[in-house]
Amino acid sequence: MAIEIGRRQFISALGGATVAWPLAAHAQQPAMPVIGFLSYASPDAFGARLRAFRQGLKEIGYIEGQNLTMEYRWVGENYDRLPEAAADLVQRRVVLIFAAGTPATLAAKAATATIPIVFNTGGDPVRLGLVSSMNRPSGNVTGVAFIISELVTKQFSLLHNLLPKASVVGFLTNPANSQTESQIRDAAAAAQTLGIQVIMQRASSTPEIETALANLVQQRVEALIVGADGFFSARRDQLIALASRYSIPAIYDLREFVEAGGLMSYGTSITDALRQAGVYVGRILKGEKTTDLPVIQSTKFELVLNLKTAKALDIRISDNLLSIADEVIE
Repeated sequence: MAIEIGRRQFISALGGATVAWPLAAHAQQPAMPVIGFLSYASPDAFGARLRAFRQGLKEIGYIEGQNLTMEYRWVGENYDRLPEAAADLVQRRVVLIFAAGTPATLAAKAATATIPIVFNTGGDPVRLGLVSSMNRPSGNVTGVAFIISELVTKQFSLLHNLLPKASVVGFLTNPANSQTESQIRDAAAAAQTLGIQVIMQRASSTPEIETALANLVQQRVEALIVGADGFFSARRDQLIALASRYSIPAIYDLREFVEAGGLMSYGTSITDALRQAGVYVGRILKGEKTTDLPVIQSTKFELVLNLKTAKALDIRISDNLLSIADEVIE
């Protein structure tokens, strides 16, 4: 009998162990964290930046689909849908929200004061009320800010270098952008310094872009500067096609414009800024707090030229300009 009881106890213990093993394995493999990705753009328009963001995550040990899940919310040019999209991510209880651009960041900040937010913005985070300090942000928000305060002035200088005889230049801005008024002031000051007449046009929809470019053609502009704005980035192909149709030399803020056939670009490397944002997201997932992560000021600028487009416009790019370009697309 003693032997039989021992045998039953052994079988019972063995059965309990077989139940416990899967539970122990499950405890060692917690569910993947889910982060929200909030953007004004579309997946196609954001392709290179999304790859850079994922690269930053990979650098710190996170790979989407392996140990991380991302919930995407793309609103295209419908900025008014950002608050709803941000609220949806909060309702789904994501562990962190990455917000691409100022409007998305403001929407995310308004939606939650507890879920960590990592942003990528061309605005001043302190002036926008996103953080109390660049070095020690308070609350649940931090991220990467790329400098655009001197961007317009430099773009005017480069355009003048390319087209020294151009006396009338168009400047396109988006009135929905919080940086529009400062961009306009910078454009007016830069034009005055160079002795150039600048004609301002505003557009915040696809039809308005068509109208703005037609108006600039009627006023005989000799070149165009497209203001830094997420909406314009999403309408990249339209802007390039219009500049080509009207044979207007144009300078943009992002290299993607030049890669798609635009003449030239000068601005912060957004892909590098997105990579840095990805690293920050990973650091927070590993346990660091937003309050301990100072806002990064991305200072990597790049000048990109497209020789094929220059030839089509019958423009000769000076050796001096070619020598300072970060990349020349042939």
